[in-house]
Amino acid sequence: MSIPTSVLEELLHALPLLRTQIYFKSSLTALSHAMEDQVLAGAEQALVIACFQRERFYRQEAHRYRRIGTKTDQVYVLASPETEFQNSSQIQEAIAFEPDDGLAKEWHLVVLAPNYSTCLVCREKEVAPVKASDLPSMDQSRRFEGIWTFDRQVSCTVARLLLERVRVYRPDLEEKIEQAIATYGLSEPDKALEAAARFQDVDPGPFVQRLVTYLQVSQHKLVKTYRSIAAQERRERLVNSITTAIRQSLNPADIFQVAVRELGGALDVCRCLIYRCKATDPEAAIAYEFLGRSVKSLTGEVWPLQENPLFQEVVASGERVIVENLTDPRITGSTRLVALVQEWQIESWLMVPVLYQNQLVGMVELHHCGREERQWDAEELAMVEAIATQVGVATLQAEAYANLEDLNEQLAALDRTRSNLIAITGHELRTPLSTIQVCLESLASDPDMPPELRQVMLSTALADAERMRTLVQDFLTLSRLESGRVEWNTEALPLHECLSLAISSVHTRANTETGALPSLTLEVPEDLPLVRADGEWLVEVLSKLIDNACKFTPSGGKVTILAQLRGDREVEVKVVDTGRGISSDRLETVFDRFYQEEGALRRSTGGTGLGLAICRQIVTGWGGQIWAKSGGKDCGSQFHFTIPIAIDNAAEVIPNPSPRSKSKSSKGDRSSGSSRNRRTPIR
Repeated sequence: MSIPTSVLEELLHALPLLRTQIYFKSSLTALSHAMEDQVLAGAEQALVIACFQRERFYRQEAHRYRRIGTKTDQVYVLASPETEFQNSSQIQEAIAFEPDDGLAKEWHLVVLAPNYSTCLVCREKEVAPVKASDLPSMDQSRRFEGIWTFDRQVSCTVARLLLERVRVYRPDLEEKIEQAIATYGLSEPDKALEAAARFQDVDPGPFVQRLVTYLQVSQHKLVKTYRSIAAQERRERLVNSITTAIRQSLNPADIFQVAVRELGGALDVCRCLIYRCKATDPEAAIAYEFLGRSVKSLTGEVWPLQENPLFQEVVASGERVIVENLTDPRITGSTRLVALVQEWQIESWLMVPVLYQNQLVGMVELHHCGREERQWDAEELAMVEAIATQVGVATLQAEAYANLEDLNEQLAALDRTRSNLIAITGHELRTPLSTIQVCLESLASDPDMPPELRQVMLSTALADAERMRTLVQDFLTLSRLESGRVEWNTEALPLHECLSLAISSVHTRANTETGALPSLTLEVPEDLPLVRADGEWLVEVLSKLIDNACKFTPSGGKVTILAQLRGDREVEVKVVDTGRGISSDRLETVFDRFYQEEGALRRSTGGTGLGLAICRQIVTGWGGQIWAKSGGKDCGSQFHFTIPIAIDNAAEVIPNPSPRSKSKSSKGDRSSGSSRNRRTPIR
């Protein structure tokens, strides 16, 4: 059964002098609670009729109406069922109506007692639909049009109208309804007016007290809301300031400085730290700090990490760690932390990790150094975590930008190298090829050429063909090394034999060319241990360095090859010459491809310009280092490289089984018979 008419409209028709007002939902809640508390605070038997529109609104107040039902037996509750609400007679009378009933849009509460009355009758106003994002504020924005009054005549009229509805929905309550009408004088208007006159002397204290209490609670909630909004605004302003700093500068130092200053000032802490660290770092250097009070600065100090149980807890959980007082077991259980908090006057400690993709990249620490412990509330923790997130993103963005700049520089350098490589390779191949072509054309076109000239032409063509073969071979070798396609066959080797093979190779090449070699001297200790390397590649390095030294040293000069222990894990080899030397700004450049000090396109000495680049790739491949030294022009050069010492399974150095005495050789035979069974390096 459904009655579409409105109780408010029926009241205005019966009492046309009444004027409605607009009420918000919060106002109706306050008035309803005040009216209900007046019933609970009094000792009189009152008639209470309440319409809650829908069942869910009644469920919020059900416990109050169970208490009211213990004070009077005339309690009627009306609502549209949604789950379990139905007609029933328990502590109060429950009346269920259809969802399309006129009562589904109205909110009513009538209280009639022998000495007082109150009435609240309203109808909800239709409002424009709200977006999904506005749903949290939807309930508070509901508005109602209606009347709230102490007038007994109005209260009695509304009570009669509502009881008539109850009579229709619950015919079984006919007797109880008639009893209510007779008890509260609803059928005799004159008696109602007399009761209204007596109502002037009724103490409204319980009603007013409840209404004031509710308003105070509402004001307290409003203040808390304002504080929450202010904290949210402060947090957003802080995050925005750091975001602005990120946009203005991609320098991590600027970002950290802004973050530590803004965060420390916003939370009013004694000390705020932000530092870079990884989960495996033993310690961190403090460079970014905010000091809010007269406490000692940590700037420049080394902050322990692995010895700090709090840091280890952050690493293990990936979440913040809070220490609010020095009695915390994590502090008292670590002598290291006890010493730290005493030295730096820390009373309360907060550590928040800076994470990126679940990897620790930094830490935010807040220290409270006052005598009283500090409680970190949820808003402060949320702010610190938001800043830590921004710092983590900013750090990775700055590093990505720096890496991008480095990559751009590398690409630019690669492009320049490619251009130079094309020009140099073209020149290196075209020059000997042109010579070969001229010689062959001359031999083919002049059959009567004298034998002496014919021999010169053939020798020139063969020499340039060898030059081209060497260039192509070196270029392919360097390409294999740079691409990582070389398989290293490392073994324990005596350095003496490798040096002998290299010197023999240099002498063999010198015998096929014009010009005399400078004096060669070999100085190697007798007790030098075995080295671990690939023999072919080691001989290649030694050959190229010795050949390079001889090439740039005049015939009256001297080239010395030395070897000595470097620490307890490496052997250092030096090739020292008295040649033209290298300027200080070219000591690193000489290892570039196609580099020669005279310039690749106008070199007077032979060679491909790839020898030192190949040497660096080989030495780096077995984990060694190679570098050059020189006193400058005409002061000679020194080329150094390291080789790891051979160590057995017991982690002991393998000695040289057949050490030879330190030998010195000159321009004569510098090879050793004991080394002739070694294979020659790949050419």
